[in-house]
Amino acid sequence: MAANYASVQPGRFRVLKQGAKPVDPNPGPVVYWMFRDQRVKDNWALIHAVEEATRLVFPSPWPSIYTYQIPFFLFRGEAEETIPKFVRECGASLLVTDFSPLREVQKCKEEICKRVSDCVTIHEVDAHNVVPIWAASEKLEYSARTIRSKINKWLPEYLIEFPTLQPPIAKWVGTSPSIDWDGLIDEVLRKGAEVPEVDWCEPGEKAAVEVLMGSKSGFLTKRLKGYSSDRNNPLKPRGLSGLSPYLHFGQISAQRCALEARSVRKLSPLAVDAFLEELIVRRELADNYCFYQPHYDSLLGAWEWARKTLMDHASDKREHIYTREQMEKAQTADPLWNASQLEMVHYGKMHGFMRMYWAKKILEWTKGPEEALEISIYLNNKYEIDGRDPNGYVGCMWSICGVHDQGWKERPIFGKIRYMNYAGCKRKFDVDGYISYAKRLGDIKKRKAESLILSKKAKELCS
Repeated sequence: MAANYASVQPGRFRVLKQGAKPVDPNPGPVVYWMFRDQRVKDNWALIHAVEEATRLVFPSPWPSIYTYQIPFFLFRGEAEETIPKFVRECGASLLVTDFSPLREVQKCKEEICKRVSDCVTIHEVDAHNVVPIWAASEKLEYSARTIRSKINKWLPEYLIEFPTLQPPIAKWVGTSPSIDWDGLIDEVLRKGAEVPEVDWCEPGEKAAVEVLMGSKSGFLTKRLKGYSSDRNNPLKPRGLSGLSPYLHFGQISAQRCALEARSVRKLSPLAVDAFLEELIVRRELADNYCFYQPHYDSLLGAWEWARKTLMDHASDKREHIYTREQMEKAQTADPLWNASQLEMVHYGKMHGFMRMYWAKKILEWTKGPEEALEISIYLNNKYEIDGRDPNGYVGCMWSICGVHDQGWKERPIFGKIRYMNYAGCKRKFDVDGYISYAKRLGDIKKRKAESLILSKKAKELCS
């Protein structure tokens, strides 16, 4: 593939390991380990890998028409084992990887740096955030207020159009192993059988673009005007962008979403500004927290005032105490909370407003803040299609531990953590309507499951 010369700003990537100068004057290939950003289009990590490969073969000035074939390899197993092994086998001189702030991924990369040859260089590219995490801020930010101006300062430099990548024409020296996609999908479905399959979200880059800009129900083309007024109403899920699963899996670039939204701002400035605040400032604040706070999933990661107030009230009497199993099965005395749990289980995604109420009630119904946080993260990561994400961790930490929030009026159990209750929800939206909506989701899933069982038995009888 061909890319424009020097199109990836130096601030978008960092060197995790600088390899020693090789004895062999002919450098090995460049390997791109695709992890968080699972796309070909609008991918700064892929663009950087292509540029570096071109630079190795053709010192500047580069021939603008030269392109590369990029084969795809799928490895199963632990990345700490498979990545160094492949880098060694193909004789790579540079390993490029995309960026994730999560602790397990960062530790994995540290181990890979130790296991590859001393001659191998490793670059990490932030292809997920509009403003790279280390460029936006060099420290843990306290709130959206403290990071917003820093991000806005860098947007003119980083919120730019992507270079065009041409179709590949050259051949990879070697063979690309065939991949048993059907077998792999069957195995994943078996392992995840406990979690209901969702059918409303079609995966892939094309589907992501359709959700953003489709002619039928695209967010920017058909649903944008209602975003400001409807996005906080759990009974209007279409009022949301619907992009979070695609952003989570990297099947669409946040930068592409921002560019397209900015281009239609004159049609609905309030909606676009609200969307860009969530897309850029809030998402990047979550990445900032998980990158600079190693305890992003623990009470140790709370601000000092919040940790103190939670511990001061940890032994307060609770009206109800529920186990994790009871919550997972939506067996509480609160029909609204049960509805939100059912929405998450059967739909794979809980409305953002309900996520806050949901997590805060878990704090109210457990023996202490540590258990509440553990249960909320467990359920979020298990059932949310966009779980296991910085936004999810920060959402739980905001709701239970007051991260990125301020202290409020002190009350039992919550201390100074922001409080939410059933009565407050009733003032904001049709609670009974939402409960009925969640129940219908469960009924639909149940009927589909029963239909599949009958269909399977019929096939067995016919065979």
